[in-house]
Parts: sequence; structure tokens; C-alpha cells
Amino acid sequence: MAIKKLSLEDFFDDADFTLIGIHTSIEDYRLAYLLNSKLNINLKRKTPDLDFSNNANYSIYEWEDSKQLITWNLTSNTCKVETTNTTLDNSLFSNTGKIIETYYLLPELKKINFLLKINDEDFSTSETQNIINKIQQIASVITAYQIEVEQLKSKNNLIFN
Repeated sequence: MAIKKLSLEDFFDDADFTLIGIHTSIEDYRLAYLLNSKLNINLKRKTPDLDFSNNANYSIYEWEDSKQLITWNLTSNTCKVETTNTTLDNSLFSNTGKIIETYYLLPELKKINFLLKINDEDFSTSETQNIINKIQQIASVITAYQIEVEQLKSKNNLIFN
């Protein structure tokens, strides 16, 4: 009897979404508001947040454009988790302070603060560039650029739905 093996790569060979990386120091809700006003979209906070096994929660905003059948997602790339460091030695200078650990949704892109994912397989390069230009016009945004999804090792973390 023949055994068939399915791999995730069989289903996700071609990326049917556009991914834009955004460098900024503002909070997620403020960026969502500014993107809504600049791009004429309606991103809203989803609950619950994206939750992964290492207790990292990433904020996510979503808007489904029912007219053009496009789903927009804005998610943070970084998550800071505060843990208590308890050392077992009974020395005079034992360290029992708090440690802040940083986790990344896409670990290979540690400098990116937010990711804008646009689910549409027919999105053209000119439309993407137009969106990037509008994002770069926001005063608080340092830069924004398109990310090649095929080159990402952790692209499975981008499956939100």
C-alpha cells in the first residue's frame, strides 16, 4: 500500500498576498488610525491577539473589503514579555529581578516593527508602490517597503485566518 505525504509547501508555494514592512516607533493603535485615514481603509482590532507557544501575543488589526474582496491585516512584529528571573543560588548578590524578553513574529526581520499584509492575489506592483508611498507620507513612519515572502523562513507565522 502506497503512503502519501502532504507538506505545507504544497499548499503555500505561491504567496497570494502582499507584505509590507513598516519601521516606526509609535504604538499599534496609533499606526492603525493613521493608516485608516491615509489609505481610506477601516482597520479594527481583532480579539484575541495572535498567540504563540512562547507566551508571545502580537496585536492584530483587520479589515475585510467586501467590495474588492481584499483582507488587510496589520500586526506587530515584536512582543515584549516580562518574566521574573529567580536564581537558585543563595549568594549575597542573587539576581531576582525582572527580565524583559523580546520575541518576533518574523525572526529574520527583527528591525521591522509592523507588518501590513494584503490578501489579494491580483494586487499589482504599481498598487503596492502607491500604498507604500502613502505610508511613507505619514510623519511618524520612518520607512516602509515590500517584503519578498518567498524568501522568508517563517512565513507560516503569517497565516492568521
